[in-house]
Amino acid sequence: MSNTNTGGPAFPVLIVDRPKKLEHFNGMTLRDYFAAKAMQGLIAHEERAKQLGSHNLGDFDERVAVAAYRYANAMLKARGA
Repeated sequence: MSNTNTGGPAFPVLIVDRPKKLEHFNGMTLRDYFAAKAMQGLIAHEERAKQLGSHNLGDFDERVAVAAYRYANAMLKARGA
């Protein structure tokens, strides 16, 4: 499940420290942020999440993680990122 489209940084920060020193902190990617939100919803509704496909992935936690990134990829696609 490799997706090179990350949507860019979710919470970029530019820190200006004197004199003339700039530091960029990108933090997590927008894709990771979307996946975390999707995973939160899936875990909150565990009974629905248990109906997820990919039964060849034996572990429930792994199925939820894969599904969360599928949702994240769909959200990035929908926003045209």
